[in-house]
Amino acid sequence: MKEEYSQKLHKVIPGGAHTYSRGDDQFPANAPSILERGEGAYVFSPEGNKYLDYGMGLRSVNIGYGNKEIADACYEEILKGNNLTRASLTELKAAELLCELIPSVDMVKFAKHGSAVTTAAVKLARAYTGKKMVAVPVEHPFFSYDDWFIGSTPLTMGTIQEVSQFTLKFNYNNIESLKALFEKHPNQIAAVMLEAATTVKPTVKFLHEVQALCKNNGAIFIIDEMITGFRWHLQGAQTYYGIEPDLCTFGKAMANGFAVAALAGKREIMQIGGILEEGAERIFLTSTTHGAEMSALGAFIKTMEILKRDQVVEHFWNYGTKLIDGINNISKDLGIRDQFYVEGYPCSPNYIAKDKDSNVSLAMRTLFAQEMLEKQVMMPYIAVSYSHQETELDMTLSAAKHALTIYQKALEKGLEGYLKSPIIKPVFRKYN
Repeated sequence: MKEEYSQKLHKVIPGGAHTYSRGDDQFPANAPSILERGEGAYVFSPEGNKYLDYGMGLRSVNIGYGNKEIADACYEEILKGNNLTRASLTELKAAELLCELIPSVDMVKFAKHGSAVTTAAVKLARAYTGKKMVAVPVEHPFFSYDDWFIGSTPLTMGTIQEVSQFTLKFNYNNIESLKALFEKHPNQIAAVMLEAATTVKPTVKFLHEVQALCKNNGAIFIIDEMITGFRWHLQGAQTYYGIEPDLCTFGKAMANGFAVAALAGKREIMQIGGILEEGAERIFLTSTTHGAEMSALGAFIKTMEILKRDQVVEHFWNYGTKLIDGINNISKDLGIRDQFYVEGYPCSPNYIAKDKDSNVSLAMRTLFAQEMLEKQVMMPYIAVSYSHQETELDMTLSAAKHALTIYQKALEKGLEGYLKSPIIKPVFRKYN
């Protein structure tokens, strides 16, 4: 049945899923090919198999699957009509909430996914500055599937080179590499866009130096908070690090899995996407039928309420600390601490799998994920939710002890006999 579902998916959906990171090539062979539902921190296959999940809807589900409070808030908005002919009271309430919550935000445009708002941020920066180029870090894998970004990666098929040639690359945590771009392209860079942090922490002054460099060169400073937003801090990584972007983008954990993304920022920049300045040249910023869908914005409003009320961000940090320490202690006890370890911020941990020569290994990563699944834990990466509590922590550490015991044996004897899956592949690769 599992193989039958996979075949059906690939027959009607290119890639077998609507996000490449959900694809078959991102999971071991013993992972379910399709899921029926989620509840709390768990997902269920059509056959009734239950898995403790650490993917959490590509990091978008931060409270838990099927949360009744959020579902009820969403349903109440559906009954109001969900999508009206004029702006709704709900979208006003949601916009005011985000503006009140994030210090750098004066205005906001909602959309349905991250690529729409990052592309809108680039368009807005170009319109405001009259410049064409945008700089992004080489190390940050994804900002948008639109040509300006994806065409600057090895995945150029179907893109227009004339568009992506205006996207420049610098090195994260290397301010000199960004300075070099400004020197090479004087008065031509409209914006610098970056994530405040990934699994790599910014050096003490780096983000502040980027902010100052942008200001001194008349470029728009854009922070992409798709992953960091509502995880590092309730007000985003920008507050956590004490920086103030000109524009910022949010998505994923805004509404516990409902489709909400946002472009937000300073009034003097955002307002040029408006209609009130008589005679001014217009920028067609974003104009989406479903961008302000009331059901999803109702979910956003309720999610923010729960984040505040239940101190959810604090839970991410506390749970993540226990998880990191627990798994790393297992690795240490097995004598493989240099080959497998969990790093990064507790609110967004990351595990590193290496071979016996201490080289990062997708084969060894596949083996670990495969053996975690043997104990009904699906961990393609680690996205912590509020539904991950002490019971889930105990289950995870028990599964990790099993998986890392097998991992240790494979390091000593080789993968043959242990790895029973095709090796997972990078999402951003040139060829299948």
